[in-house]
Amino acid sequence: MTRTFTSLIALAIASPAVAQALPGEAETNDETIVVTGSRSLDGIPLNLTGSSLTIIDAQALEQRQTRVVSDVLRDVPGLAVSRSGGVGGMTQVRIRGGEGNHTLVLIDGIEASDPFQGEFDFATLVADDTARVEVLRGQQSAIYGSDAIGGVIHYITATGAEKPGVSGRLEAGSFNSVSGAARAAGVSGDLDYSFAVTTNITGGTPTARKGVGTRDLDADNRALSGKLIYSVSPQVKLQVVGRYSRTEADSNGQDFNFTSPTYGFVVDGTGDYTSRSWFGLVRAEAELLDGRWTHAATAQLTDSHRESRTGGTATSANDGQRLKGSYDTTLRFGSEATEHSLTFAADFERERFRNLPIGVAGPANDRRQIDNTGLVAEYGLTVDDRFSLGASLRRDKNDRFDDATTYRVRGSAEVTPGVRLRAAAGSGIKNPTNFELFGFNPLTFIGNPNLKPEKSEGWEAGVDFALAEDKVRLGATYFDSTLENEIFTAFSPTFVSSPANRATDSKQKGVELFVDADLGGGWQVDLAYTHLDAKENGTEEVRRAPNIASANLAWRAPEDAYGATLTARYNGKTFDSNFTNLPIGPRVQLDSFALVNFAADYRLSKAVKLFGRVENLFNEDYEEVFTYRTPGRAAYIGIRAGF
Repeated sequence: MTRTFTSLIALAIASPAVAQALPGEAETNDETIVVTGSRSLDGIPLNLTGSSLTIIDAQALEQRQTRVVSDVLRDVPGLAVSRSGGVGGMTQVRIRGGEGNHTLVLIDGIEASDPFQGEFDFATLVADDTARVEVLRGQQSAIYGSDAIGGVIHYITATGAEKPGVSGRLEAGSFNSVSGAARAAGVSGDLDYSFAVTTNITGGTPTARKGVGTRDLDADNRALSGKLIYSVSPQVKLQVVGRYSRTEADSNGQDFNFTSPTYGFVVDGTGDYTSRSWFGLVRAEAELLDGRWTHAATAQLTDSHRESRTGGTATSANDGQRLKGSYDTTLRFGSEATEHSLTFAADFERERFRNLPIGVAGPANDRRQIDNTGLVAEYGLTVDDRFSLGASLRRDKNDRFDDATTYRVRGSAEVTPGVRLRAAAGSGIKNPTNFELFGFNPLTFIGNPNLKPEKSEGWEAGVDFALAEDKVRLGATYFDSTLENEIFTAFSPTFVSSPANRATDSKQKGVELFVDADLGGGWQVDLAYTHLDAKENGTEEVRRAPNIASANLAWRAPEDAYGATLTARYNGKTFDSNFTNLPIGPRVQLDSFALVNFAADYRLSKAVKLFGRVENLFNEDYEEVFTYRTPGRAAYIGIRAGF
């Protein structure tokens, strides 16, 4: 593989490095350079990663008119998305049958999960049209440590070099909704800069079933972000990333009055919540030995706070901070045809958290912290842009749990022109969340400080085809994983619950398929399908449909004068927990559903574009979470300008 200077790319997204292609800088043989599945400070072409990785680019976000990132994740093989009601409701993303807290979420390189909850709520992530999303599936703990037991989702905002200029967007539509965005970015001398603001406000829809409730649930999502990259010299780069996000949304609870005919159902209430997070990162990177030896030092911060209220009175709250420092160094050697790389990395992470006073005494409200140190060693090999091999080993030392060792190996080989085989295997670990360890209210949920980390091991194998001069790409992957010590919540008749480790194993296996085809004449089709068999001790896991599929058919006129996109997303029958009979009785099966969206745009001038879309075109009535009602048909129209 021809060596290109990818420091700025790695710098743009931070540690662990995930590269994004900058115009004219990170392209090798017309392939996008990524390092999502590697701790190396180098990038490798996407088709040489070996691991299953999907990229949703800015063009897809714009053409599908994505306003909430979790919506477009439904188009990724292996992912299951469940939202409690409408926009603003708790949104979980599960990868290959894992739990929501088995997914590591990064925003511009920063670990974004709530340090107390131990999980990222995708209800709080609004989309920027110029961003992109990288989704890496399979056990990645050997690279990222705990939380990446199921995979990684990385949301990456564009740099000034990628998307220069001033732009803005404003739209309005159903449910008293208003959405907007503004961005200013560019390159001035040695400084690359980008600043953006996004907002998504809706008057909402009822989440209680028809005949049970009519309250519309408002949601207000806002985000401010900035990214600066300064070239001190051709060999030294500095970067600063900052982000602030805030979500205010109404919420409904469940009726747990034994005498009520709606016992266990979601009903109208007076609840609401506020979630706000600060994210920050600073990074320095230097290249020595004519670019063959790269060093990077990174410091990052996540500060989150969440408060729930009933009738305007606080009922629960928590806050948490994550401080992380990393050092990475990569040495590369060999020839242009055969390139080797050795990477060593060290991470130190401290999580501090507190369940704020809720009318009960400690220890549930005590302030606590957990420290973790991780050491990583990785080897990479690339031969003639046709073959690649990688192996990673990580050792984690945690001040609460036993030391853990995880591994990952990956390989990719072009066996004939247009046909590539790939495989990967690895192990993962997920430490119990602070919520699970310590709880939040001894009257309803008691933590279990004796929980053991969850452990996983699995493998995957796949084949990719590139046909018709690379205009048609299709691929298939088979995966198989086993999870031990799965953490679950045990309910009692007195409504007091507590987490515990299962003595039985959870097994996940399945097939992922995709097709991306340029059909000519401005037509493009993207298809994805997942068949999942996720069972715990022989029982199908909840909220993970065995069959999930999506299709996007787009057409663009010459010179991008106008275009349209038709999106169809199918979610097969799935099980969910039944809270109408506690302790949890027989599970319920939710019906399958298909959602169809239609989006179109028309360019009024070189700088101004008019757009509109209809969501849930056929007014499908469905539930993703038991008894939570979802929005019906909705229409939106807006205008976009860029200079």
